Amino acid sequence: MKLRIQHRTTYRYAEKVMFGPHRMMVRPREGHDIHIESSVLEVTPAHWIDWIRDVYGNSIAVVNFSERASELMVFSDLVLNHFESNPFNFHLEAGAVGYPFAYDPETALQLNALIQQAYPADAGRVREWLGQFWREGQTTDTLSLLQQINGHIYRTFKYQVRNEEGVQTPTKTLETNSGSCRDFATLFIEACRCLGLGARFVSGYILSGGATGIGASTHAWAEIYLPGAGWKGFDPTLGLLTTSQHVTVAVSRHPENAMPISGSFTGPPSAFLHVEVNVRVADIGLTQSQAGTTLQQTQVARVIA
Repeated sequence: MKLRIQHRTTYRYAEKVMFGPHRMMVRPREGHDIHIESSVLEVTPAHWIDWIRDVYGNSIAVVNFSERASELMVFSDLVLNHFESNPFNFHLEAGAVGYPFAYDPETALQLNALIQQAYPADAGRVREWLGQFWREGQTTDTLSLLQQINGHIYRTFKYQVRNEEGVQTPTKTLETNSGSCRDFATLFIEACRCLGLGARFVSGYILSGGATGIGASTHAWAEIYLPGAGWKGFDPTLGLLTTSQHVTVAVSRHPENAMPISGSFTGPPSAFLHVEVNVRVADIGLTQSQAGTTLQQTQVARVIA
């Protein structure tokens, strides 16, 4: 399907402030399932942009501002071809079908940083929680174990839109039994790392959240490295393996490093008023009348800068 994704983020301030450099990750990662036809990034106030790729291959716009303003606006307009795929159409290497298993030495070396805990102080609490799914000495089916953890978060934790900046620690998510998509992804990732699996945080767009009530919006999920299959996406907010409804923009070892927009401003803390995020998705491969019925939008008040 051919999609048009429009993503507008607007920060408003009570007075003119000076903005520090901002890092913007809004361009999807291209691959066998996503091909970008066009990409436009508009930013105000006056600025210049340096495009870079980080260690994970994410496309990042580093924006430097040259004037003060009471509003910062970022608008991304993308047209891309997103190819349907069956999330279960993969095969694990024979040695990885059952858990526990060990990565081969070369793979383990490359995954080393992605096996390390991002929240080491929470590892004990996460391992305790993991005891209901797997204990040392047990053997089980690898994919079934991951799906069980993924589905359990979806079924037993309360989803909520959090307006606070950043990500909850896994302990906080477990204590409150609630969180946002980024919090659930973080808990799932840290649980998988406790199992010795390579895991990374993913931010991007979801085109439709189905029965959860999540419409087209920015979203977060996890990817786990499975021998033979490569990186496979798990979405604990929906309790599913990722599908063609997920569009990946950025991946990172630490959740805090994959925010769509991050930066700072110079001025009194009270100057910041609020942020508005608006995402629209339309299937432009349909007729104009059909496309109008598929247009979805959401507004999320989330402080990122």
